[in-house]
Amino acid sequence: MKSPMKLIAFILVFVMAACLFAGCAKDDASSDSAYVQDKGTLVIGITDFAPMDYREDGKWVGFDAEMAEAFAASLGLKAEFVEIEWETKAMELNDKNIDCVWNGMTLTDDVKNAMETSNPYFNNAQVVVVKSDAAAQYQNADSIRDLAFVVEAGSAGAEELDALAIPYKEAATQADALMEVAAGTSEACVIDLLMAYAMIGEGTSYPDLTYTVKLNSEVYGVGFRKGSDLAAKLNEFFAASYEDGTMIAIAEKYGVLDSMIAQ
Repeated sequence: MKSPMKLIAFILVFVMAACLFAGCAKDDASSDSAYVQDKGTLVIGITDFAPMDYREDGKWVGFDAEMAEAFAASLGLKAEFVEIEWETKAMELNDKNIDCVWNGMTLTDDVKNAMETSNPYFNNAQVVVVKSDAAAQYQNADSIRDLAFVVEAGSAGAEELDALAIPYKEAATQADALMEVAAGTSEACVIDLLMAYAMIGEGTSYPDLTYTVKLNSEVYGVGFRKGSDLAAKLNEFFAASYEDGTMIAIAEKYGVLDSMIAQ
């Protein structure tokens, strides 16, 4: 028969092990569905990036914003949008300050290594933006090497310039980079093609800007914590909303249907 002291010690060890296991389970990304259900919200990390996520009359709108709200509603959750520093998006996910990154995010190797990602849903590219009256001088990669660039920190555009060994200064967002080029404080920036469609050229916010060199081809996806079960649920939602026409209607609303990938 065990002595009382040995029995107490055994019970304490058992309780500590159970607590440690519970803590590990709580932090297990595979249980993200249970985690967001428990708190009742899906917290979405975004930046100001038309036509994907941007403010209109104090509310976040855009293709990604509407799709995120619809996905959250399909899970019985409220969508909550949080502006993040793009460069720290993986850290924000892992620290559980946000539950996903849904903001026209390019599926780079770094992103796929750091996050559990959805199926691709949009085609995109990184393009060089300059003032329209200078565009004729900058029509290929060699011609842009001496331009003074500004690029969103941690962006796919920054990766493309790094690959070309072209120096640049950093901006907080692609929108900030565009403003610098428009103001003449930088000569060029690199932004997403979908943003260029929405923000530059005749009839837009920046009629005196245009894009020239296309640096790559890429696709967008949504990122969750590595191993999260929410990525598979989003893939199911994408397929269903594409099939019933909801996803297509939202893409038409924001003028991005031509870039959509069939689900």
